[in-house]
Amino acid sequence: MAAAKKKTVKDSQNTVNQNSPVELAVVSEKRIYDLEQLLDIAKSFCSTLDYKNLLESIVYICMAQMHVLGAEIFVRDLMINESFVLETNKTMLQDEEQIAIPVDSPVAVKLLELQRPVTFAELKSEVKNKKCLTIFERFNPSLIVPLVQKNHLNGILILQERIAIEDDSSYTEYEKNQIMEIAALASVAINNAYLLERSSTDMMTHLKLKYYFFTLLADAMEQALLQKGNLSVLMFDIDFFKKFNDTYGHECGDFVLISVADIIRKNLRDTDVASRYGGEEFTVMLDKTGKDEAMLVADRIRQSIADYDFIYNDQHLHVTISVGVSVLDDEDNAVNSPNDFVNQADKALYVSKNNGRNCVHCFDPKRKYN
Repeated sequence: MAAAKKKTVKDSQNTVNQNSPVELAVVSEKRIYDLEQLLDIAKSFCSTLDYKNLLESIVYICMAQMHVLGAEIFVRDLMINESFVLETNKTMLQDEEQIAIPVDSPVAVKLLELQRPVTFAELKSEVKNKKCLTIFERFNPSLIVPLVQKNHLNGILILQERIAIEDDSSYTEYEKNQIMEIAALASVAINNAYLLERSSTDMMTHLKLKYYFFTLLADAMEQALLQKGNLSVLMFDIDFFKKFNDTYGHECGDFVLISVADIIRKNLRDTDVASRYGGEEFTVMLDKTGKDEAMLVADRIRQSIADYDFIYNDQHLHVTISVGVSVLDDEDNAVNSPNDFVNQADKALYVSKNNGRNCVHCFDPKRKYN
């Protein structure tokens, strides 16, 4: 009976004429249900401006709605804005630094021109340069969907292998319209999150800006205090940074800043937040992290930088950092001001600097600091 009903709905979607009031009622019920689903999807997309969380949400929603085993999204590169970069496949990204499609690629141009979902076979017939299609073959796509807003391509959604319904894995026109409606909502949400991400990110190091770091820290502190959990802040300062500018020029200083920021980022979890605090100083928030683990992370980053071979214009530079750590603890250090919390890490940092640099010190609430 259920299978018969599914068949009736699917057949009804493909024909304009309904033969009976019963069929009309079934189709109307289906469309009302889908509109309610679309409203829920819109609310879901609007509920987060966090870029990575939003992209994952879009992927999972599209997988559920279109009955596919996987989905991926290419979105515009946040900083350079020259490519559509794969942001959602962590397994594939472990093997390659970046998988990208140039914004002026024939594929991107054609998808913007078509502004509709296409199968891979259809895309191959539309694009003359077949080499630019090889990147799609890796995903075994069942449908490729452009994410368009105001005649701009914001991204490319790839729906992978489909779960066959009634021995038919093809998409109806109704389903293609449905995925385009979801894609339109996703494109607006991605654009909003993209704007926030750019406005809260340091263009040089690609780390968060100080003001945004404090916003996230305030929220995390509130949660940690409510749950009586731990939260840690690390503050880093590049030792004798001025000598790099004075000896080799400001471009060398920029190179050191970018390289150090990259090492910091690679040593953190997705739930941690790193920021460029100012000049040659960086801060990191370690969520749900106590003293022992925070000290391990801080020293791992310190050691990674000390061991790294910084090469600038054939010159090998020795770079080290000093680190201060502060840990929010409900019993021993129930600090409730983000500014005070970071200042604690700053005080610990200066102990590291005064103790010879290239070392880590943790703030002690019972100790007097100058």
